[in-house]
Amino acid sequence: MQPAASPDARLARRLRALRERHWPGVKVTQQQVAEALGGGTALSLSLISSWESTRRPVLPPANRLAGYATFFASRRSVASDPARLLSERELSDEERAERNELYTELLSLRFPEEPQLVDESPASPARRRPLSAPVDTIGGGTWFFPDQRPVVIVPGSLPKRIRDRMPFTDTHDPDYVRSYILADLDALLELHGHIRAVNPAVDVRVRRSEEMDEDDFTKHLVLIGGVDWNPVNRDITRRLDLPVRQQMRPNDEDSGYFSTVDGATFEPVLDESDGSLVEDVAHFYRGKNPYNALRTVTLCNGMYGRGTYGAVRSLTDAKFRDRNEEYVRKAFPDSSEFSILMRVRINPNGDVVTPDWTLAENRLHERPTIDE
Repeated sequence: MQPAASPDARLARRLRALRERHWPGVKVTQQQVAEALGGGTALSLSLISSWESTRRPVLPPANRLAGYATFFASRRSVASDPARLLSERELSDEERAERNELYTELLSLRFPEEPQLVDESPASPARRRPLSAPVDTIGGGTWFFPDQRPVVIVPGSLPKRIRDRMPFTDTHDPDYVRSYILADLDALLELHGHIRAVNPAVDVRVRRSEEMDEDDFTKHLVLIGGVDWNPVNRDITRRLDLPVRQQMRPNDEDSGYFSTVDGATFEPVLDESDGSLVEDVAHFYRGKNPYNALRTVTLCNGMYGRGTYGAVRSLTDAKFRDRNEEYVRKAFPDSSEFSILMRVRINPNGDVVTPDWTLAENRLHERPTIDE
């Protein structure tokens, strides 16, 4: 009985098979792969060979696997001399789908500690790479950016009146902590780590609104927090045809509300006895970046911070993200844009309960609707 191949050797074998047998009748050389992956400067042939070696395999970095996926998504990669990677703009929808599938497969071989699970439902008997598993495995989903371009996360900043009441926010304090001026730190920490884990080769930056430059606005944008404390959110939402609008809170005592295009309004629920938060209202939106149609913009905002955290956790919480991602795939199968306004319940300890989007009572408004 032959010993099982090592995970490194399995990836090496797959990379070699892609080069030699992916396109019947088309011979792809290591030189062509080196030219395409290296851009203007070809990679060394010994490096390509080491990635294909089953005896002494060398694991390629994740960004090179993204290059492999793009290269073998289209025969046009080898239609010119030298071979090249097609840009995102050049890829057809079918080629993008092929690229995404290849990249997910190669990543699962590159990180073998993330096991493959079998979906045993009659409608989908094939193997799939899960978003979560008993041993917390992540990959794919809404937070995977197939083009592997930079992502900028923009949280709100706490107003000066609040910062003045907090320790370590004065730059003259020896214990000054820069991050303390940011709002929604729970949501920011959760989301930054998740995006980095799902996209290990992507440049993910956190920018305050006042730090944004013109290039930042044209990248994949992820806006955390509402319109009150996030000026970039106010700017972007004015430029989007949103089905939901967040109304600014007139003061710290009033809760504000969300309104929908059909005239409905939704407010948080506060405990009448002590004013504590019982249920927040939050919004998750994904669509095209109004400054760059080839990039996305994502909104995660609530009337309060725990609503924002709940919107983020909807697609990061290991217990719910698969379920919620599956709902998105089924409810909006042909749309590059979707919007879900949701309830975010707070348990008696004050903690956020992650919204389950498969429960109709948690979804207050959505677009496109299933009937559309």
